[in-house]
This record gives sequence, structure tokens and C-alpha cells, in this order.
Amino acid sequence: MVDVLQDEQTRLMPNPKPFDGYIEQPVRISATALIHFQRNRYSVPSDYAHRVASLRIYPSDLAVVVDGAEIARHVRSFERYQTRYDFRHYIGLIEHKPGALRNGAPFTEMPEPLIALQKRLLKQPGGDRVMAQVLAAIPIHGLEAVLVAAELALEVGRVSGEHVLNVLTRLKSPMSTPVIETVLMLIEEPQANVARYDDLRKDACHER
Repeated sequence: MVDVLQDEQTRLMPNPKPFDGYIEQPVRISATALIHFQRNRYSVPSDYAHRVASLRIYPSDLAVVVDGAEIARHVRSFERYQTRYDFRHYIGLIEHKPGALRNGAPFTEMPEPLIALQKRLLKQPGGDRVMAQVLAAIPIHGLEAVLVAAELALEVGRVSGEHVLNVLTRLKSPMSTPVIETVLMLIEEPQANVARYDDLRKDACHER
């Protein structure tokens, strides 16, 4: 039996990639950047509001595709009447309407460092606009980098958008290699030895 299996394996063709199995159906994106599926709602980037997309239904995930490109992916919920937000889908919206941060449901699900930073900033005049600037750095620098910058700002107590962005800039800037200058000092100065040149000429004459 083992010999038959080994012989068969040599004849099998390699599988180039796993089979991408899903069911696809069209969905309309609402004005609040949500799609509906089985009595649940899932967010997509707010720039795609009012458009028609393709929903690819996997056993455990849902992928939203527009013009052949995936714009959102969520873990599929098998409960009912659930709304699954990704707050990053609404960052573009708050750049124009920073006041939406105060009562926006998607932003209640941000990571804890951003929620703590938001609470501190919203106590200051113009804090919603400053928080919008911090969140706008996520598509540029990445979520992890912004979280680290927010945590450092909270630790030192200097809670301001400018400080967070300055910390973020320092984290993302390449480390400069220090230049070490070495000055070589001669202990003994070299001396011209003319007699050595004459000795070399004599040796050359003897060889002839």
C-alpha cells in the first residue's frame, strides 16, 4: 500500500494555490457606509457610500469588493442584529466632520490607548479636531505606530495632538548612525634614510 502511494505521489500535479471558495452576491453600501447581510451590518470605508459592491461570503469571513479590489473584510457573525464597525473606515469622514468623534458609534470600538487619548483631548478646546489629526496619521504610518505614540504621550502626561505626532515622527524616522572621528597620532616621526638607497644600489650591482 505504501509503495502504491509513493508511486502515485510522483504522478500528481502540484496545486499552485489553495482554492478560493466563496459565494458572491451584490450589495448596496448605505449612506452610513454599511452593508447588510443576514440581518447584520458591516462597515466599509466611508468613501464608498451609496455604491454597489460585491460581497464574497466565506465560511468564517466576509469580503467586500469594488472594481475587483477588496475594500473591507470582517469576521462573519452568525448572530442577528449585530453591527460590526472598523473605526478606520470612518477616518476620512472625521477629517471633514471632527465633531462626529463625540457621538460616533464606530469610535467607541477604538483600541484603549486611542480612547484614553480621546477622552483627554476632548476636554480641551478644539480637541476633536486634534484627535482627528491623530487618527489621520493611521493610514500613513500604520495603526501600531500611532498606538505606541499615543501610549508614550499618555505616560509622560503631555497629551496633545502635536506631541503625539512629534513622537510618531521620531519613531518613524530612521536612526542616524553616529560618526566617530579618529585622529591618528604618530609616536615616532619617519626619517629619510638616504644610506639605505645606496645599499640597494650596491646589492643590485653585485647581482649583475
